[in-house]
Amino acid sequence: MLTLALSFAALVCAVAARPSLNYLESHTAENESEEVRSAAIKRLLEVFGMEDPPAIHGHKQPPQYMLDLYNTVADVDGVTKDPYLLEGNTVRSFFDRLRSEQVEFRFNLSTVARTEKILTAELHLFKLRPQATSTFNRHHFCQVSVYQVLDTSKSNNTLGKKLLSSRLIPVHSTGWEVFTITQAVRSWMVDEGNNLGLHVVVQTLGGSKMDLKLIRFASGRNHHQSKQPMLVLFTDDGRRSSAPEITDPNDFAATSSLPHAPMSGPPSRSARSLDYSDEDGMSMPCQRLPLYVDFEEIGWSGWIVSPRGYNAYHCKGSCSFPLGQNMRPTNHATVQSIINALKLIKGIETPCCVPDKLFSINLLYFDDDENVVLKQYSDMVAGSCGCH
Repeated sequence: MLTLALSFAALVCAVAARPSLNYLESHTAENESEEVRSAAIKRLLEVFGMEDPPAIHGHKQPPQYMLDLYNTVADVDGVTKDPYLLEGNTVRSFFDRLRSEQVEFRFNLSTVARTEKILTAELHLFKLRPQATSTFNRHHFCQVSVYQVLDTSKSNNTLGKKLLSSRLIPVHSTGWEVFTITQAVRSWMVDEGNNLGLHVVVQTLGGSKMDLKLIRFASGRNHHQSKQPMLVLFTDDGRRSSAPEITDPNDFAATSSLPHAPMSGPPSRSARSLDYSDEDGMSMPCQRLPLYVDFEEIGWSGWIVSPRGYNAYHCKGSCSFPLGQNMRPTNHATVQSIINALKLIKGIETPCCVPDKLFSINLLYFDDDENVVLKQYSDMVAGSCGCH
């Protein structure tokens, strides 16, 4: 009897220890949901040209130049103002790695893909206010030359350098000075071993060396990050769209007579409810509806500087006969709708409601090396919808 009781108790314990059917179903659903989310995020990264999201190192302040550039080419929601404002589709910024007090600079370009075409490379130096000296009154201009270092053993000899850019600068001025150094960067991309850095030489108009107390550029060691030496690359990664974009900002609003939902945040409840109006049996005509992509919900807000999200919009509705001009139909769609209405051929569906204009967006973000990148992505926003 005791043996039977012990056997029964063991059975009860085994059943109790076994997961319930509901638990297993719930656990399986969670795993499947996580797999779908992981696959979706991976696919979205591919759309943005990345294999993995950049590592988050902390909250650094983006260079003011990159913020200003972003605001020049994009509106508050990241949508491109004019596709011809930006040279190429990618702008990368790099801070000096030598952090030397001397006029020597070196930049790590390992994050630049070999496939990217270097269009323009600029060295940005912040000229500080000159210190008061007896020579200040004698010199009003100086010659500033930027050299590519070819041989570090000849650092004090022009034979070990290649002149990249040279021009006159007012001695009394203060602010950013920009020098084009495209040739050097292109050679560095061909052979990383060629990247021995840059050297800046400051001379009087007569060719003699200037007093470094008179002409001073901010260094990465002793000055605020906002004034650090910076290399800016304008490149093209070959991912540009073949479809032309509208260049007149006013045309963007003219592409649809529908009310535009605010793009600075998620759509309102009333905007969302439009998406389901046809569930009541009232078939709506083809139109553009809100579709807000929130980078914070995706988990990307840590490395994306701007925008916080954007309204991609989507197209929904019927393309039933007769198709009015407000539905922006193609000739093919018009013929297809007629064939469908007359039932001349079996199995011919009505035309589809799809985007007929697409616009690019701009992303300002930190890469794995904490460099700030501005990138333009084509075909990201449905500008208007039509029957096709």
